[in-house]
Amino acid sequence: MKQFTVLDLLSLNLKEHEALGLRCIAGRSGLGRPIEMPDVNRPGLTLSGFYDNFAFKRIQVFGRGESAYLDMMVKENRIENLAQFFKYDIPCAIFTNSLHPPEIFKELAEKAHCPVLQTDLPSTDFTARLIRALSEVFAPKQTVHGVLIEVFGIGVLITGESGVGKSEAALELIERGHRLVADDAVEIKNVAGNILMGAGANKIIGHHMEIRGIGIINITHLFGVGAIRDRKQIQLVVELEPWDSTKNYDRIGEKDTTTEILGVQVPYLKLPVKPGRNIPILIETAAMNERLKKMGYFSAKEFNRNVLKWLESENARAVYFQNTDNY
Repeated sequence: MKQFTVLDLLSLNLKEHEALGLRCIAGRSGLGRPIEMPDVNRPGLTLSGFYDNFAFKRIQVFGRGESAYLDMMVKENRIENLAQFFKYDIPCAIFTNSLHPPEIFKELAEKAHCPVLQTDLPSTDFTARLIRALSEVFAPKQTVHGVLIEVFGIGVLITGESGVGKSEAALELIERGHRLVADDAVEIKNVAGNILMGAGANKIIGHHMEIRGIGIINITHLFGVGAIRDRKQIQLVVELEPWDSTKNYDRIGEKDTTTEILGVQVPYLKLPVKPGRNIPILIETAAMNERLKKMGYFSAKEFNRNVLKWLESENARAVYFQNTDNY
């Protein structure tokens, strides 16, 4: 993974309720400092002089309490703990609630080449947003060859060998009102340990598609912005493969099949492709069926239960009539 720096943190393109609103107010020479941990530290205890187990590799967040304590330290001319604070290679110090650090704090930060940032957000809100942002930055990730599309709210990753018809199936789904996330190269991140988020590996070409015989097409221009989205959780993997008459394909679907991506088990289907099979409609049906499963309804199991009930009733009826024949 490429080193993530304080400057990268400032440059994160987060929107609306995820925006951090950060600006640098001191220590610009240290903006290249690496951030190595997706967590934060509130250094109140450290400022009091207790440096045992100081989590200095984390981003240091100063809220109202820490800021008030800094002001008291400056008034009482107790800056030795501040000097000790900046002897550690902390990534950066961030002041929330539009708070301003004392001048001595900024001077020490400048000498130590430690960036000091500021945000208007309250400490709790900012910390939650920052941890979410860092969790994504440091999330395990991999790039797979396939198409990611949102079908009835379900993120469907379509995979298969080259030329099997992934893009063509996705194009038909877009025509039917569904939304493209990424074509050809899908970057997958494991967020929060059990959520797989997919997006285009290349932001510039992410919403373009290659259709053999036509070439590269721009989905946004052809179908409008309503036909795309930037990222989506992967909730179903559909692998397309050429029809093999020697294989026995599942015809009932009683068993849940999954595939593992970055340590997370994802529902998985294998769809054989041959002339006459409408793959887009099959993918739509699979997505709707997956939604039903998430709501607690499993069609195949319900079918099996009904068949068993019918068999039991037939057997009971046969036993009843057999017994009545003896009288």
